[in-house]
Amino acid sequence: MDQVLAPLRAIAEPTRLRLVALCAAGEWCVSDLTEILGQSQPRLSRHLKLLCDAGVLVRQPEGANVWFRLAREGPGAALAAAALNALPADDPTRAADRRRAAARAAERAREALAAFRDNPAAWDEMRALDLPARAIEEALLARLPRGRLGRVLDIGCGTGRMIALLGPRAESMLGIDLSRRMLALARTRIAELGLTHCSVRQADMARLPLPDSSFDLVLLCMVLHYADDPAVVLAEAARLVAPGGTVAVIDLAPHGRDDLIRRLAHTIPGIAPAEVARPLEAAGLAVAPPVAIEGALPVLIHLATAPAATPAPRAETRIASVL
Repeated sequence: MDQVLAPLRAIAEPTRLRLVALCAAGEWCVSDLTEILGQSQPRLSRHLKLLCDAGVLVRQPEGANVWFRLAREGPGAALAAAALNALPADDPTRAADRRRAAARAAERAREALAAFRDNPAAWDEMRALDLPARAIEEALLARLPRGRLGRVLDIGCGTGRMIALLGPRAESMLGIDLSRRMLALARTRIAELGLTHCSVRQADMARLPLPDSSFDLVLLCMVLHYADDPAVVLAEAARLVAPGGTVAVIDLAPHGRDDLIRRLAHTIPGIAPAEVARPLEAAGLAVAPPVAIEGALPVLIHLATAPAATPAPRAETRIASVL
């Protein structure tokens, strides 16, 4: 009973209900919420702690900040959704909060973009390298399973380009990146598109704090050429994909443009198919031949499939084997 009463008590307060509504539409840190709601940080921090303790919100530390979003499962998530559905669509307080939230999100995006003003390639590498982004995306979509994609992980999500592409078809989607500025832009994009089932997190792609076999699709788009050891990152992807799931890798094929290592901080001049296949096959995945996309630089799309889960033997079979 406490699992139901605790979130009910947590939600049943005006400021906390406003926090729930805001965090249902996107991820926010405390400084954002103080600006949107016009309340002190200590006061809001107490409200946020109560909501997290009740399982209504989820907190995610990221550097000096902590980000909050609505929980996606459990009694707290269900009761929060019911409370928000009961709110009138034209509620003036909620409408004002939405306007201030949109203004804060736009300001946050401007701040992040300003950091890339002197190096635009850092936030849109496909455009900087004159790669055929549309052809690459269409080739990827043509090779992924039709319909819903299940749980999706985008390793090295950057500004959220692939979240915008695949998020509408995902049951849930998590983007990982090490750059807080990239994540700020990704959060803005997610909010603008209304992808409330998508989120981002700061983490090192070589050491991801995520449980084994927890995603149906693991994507690495234009990130391996930044890795100190691509094999380690690919092994992480193989660890995280669920039985029967897919690992998709989009990256530059080997090329002679050594200037990219100096200019864009690439660690390797592209990656050969054998270097992609080796760690994935070592983890038991079946790797298909890569698909080449022609452009200013050669791009390869690699797909690997994890073996399906082995069904447990029937009880009578187990008994017979013992006898």
